[in-house]
Amino acid sequence: MKVAIIGGGIVGATCAYYLSKNKDIELTVFDYGVGQATKASAGIISPWFSKRRNKPWYKMARLGADFYLKLVQDLEAEGINTNFYSQCGVYLLKKDEDKLPELKELAESRMELSPMIGELKLLSKEDVQKVIPSFDNNGDVLYASGGGRVEGERFVKTLLEASKAQVFNKKVALGLAGDKYLVDNKEFDIVVLATGAWLKDVLKPLGFEVDVRPQKGQLRDYKIKDNNTGAYPVIMPEGELDIIPFENGVVSVGATHENDMGFDLEVDKEQLDTFGNEAQQFLKELADAQIINERVGIRAYTSDYSPFYGEVPTLKNVFAASGLGSSGLTTGPIIGYSIANMILGRENELDSQDYDINAYITIKE
Repeated sequence: MKVAIIGGGIVGATCAYYLSKNKDIELTVFDYGVGQATKASAGIISPWFSKRRNKPWYKMARLGADFYLKLVQDLEAEGINTNFYSQCGVYLLKKDEDKLPELKELAESRMELSPMIGELKLLSKEDVQKVIPSFDNNGDVLYASGGGRVEGERFVKTLLEASKAQVFNKKVALGLAGDKYLVDNKEFDIVVLATGAWLKDVLKPLGFEVDVRPQKGQLRDYKIKDNNTGAYPVIMPEGELDIIPFENGVVSVGATHENDMGFDLEVDKEQLDTFGNEAQQFLKELADAQIINERVGIRAYTSDYSPFYGEVPTLKNVFAASGLGSSGLTTGPIIGYSIANMILGRENELDSQDYDINAYITIKE
C-alpha cells in the first residue's frame, strides 16, 4: 500500500511516524516547508487553564497534552532522543492576581481527567526568583508542574527521521488517476493532506472550497548569559506574549497573531521589538541578550476557530486536517496519530465527528 503525505509539519510528521510501524505501507512525504507553522514555532503544552467553551476543542487539547507522554515513550523505546520536549512546568501570570485562585480551581477540577497537570500552587515573585533569578512580576504566579514546552522544528525532524520515510522537499499537487491518486507523477493508494493554511490551494483545482484562512506568527530567539535555562519553567504573562526557555541560555519570545497579512513571510522587527521589550519586564536578563534568530510561520484558522480532520468528502482514501490555529503543537500530534489509526482501521480516543471535515470542506456549486 503506497501512502503519500503532503506536508511535513506536526500533523504530517506524527502521521508518518505511526504509519511507518506498519511494514505493508510504503511511505513518501512531500514537504515544501516554506512558511510552515511548526518549524517557526516554540510550543507550550498547557491547555488546562483554557476558558474556551468549545468542549470538543478542549477534549482534543487535553488528550493532545496527554499524548506527548505516549509519543515520547514510543520514541525512547526505539532509542531516539526526545529532547524536543520537556515537561518543565509553567508559570501563569495575570494582571489581576486575584484571578489566579479561580484559575487554580479550574485546573483542579480538571485534574481527575488530566493527572498530567501535576502539582498546582500559587507562588510569590521571591519563590520564582529562586528558580529564575532575573524574574520580575507585580504579583503572585500560578505554577503547574505538568506543563511543557516543545521545539517545533526539532520535533518534526526527529519524527520524520524516525519514520524512515522518503522525504522530498518540493511543492506538489494532487491529481486523480482512476481509483488511485497522482502526486509528483507517482501513483498512491492513500493521500494525507497536512498542508495547514495551504489546504485550500491543494483542493481548489479539484473543485473544493475550504474554510481555512492564514494567520501570520512571528517569534524571536534570544541568548542570555544564564545557561541554566533548560531547567526554567515557561513564563506565560496575560495576552499574546510567552517566554519559552530552552537549553543553554536560549529563550524564545513571541508570538504574534496577525490576521491581515495573508501568507507574508517577512520579519517585522518592530513587532518583535515590542514583544521583546514587554518580555524584559518579566525576565530582566533579556535586556542584555543577543538576538540569535527570528522566525515566521503561517497558522491555519477556520471561521469558527475549530480544527477538523477526516476523509475528504467524495475523495475516498484522501485524508486531511487543518484549522489548528495557535494550539497546533498541542493538538497536531494527536490529530496525526488519529489519521494514521483511521488509515490502519484502528480505534481512536477522539471521535472525528466532533471535528467534522464536511463542515469545512465542500464541493463548489
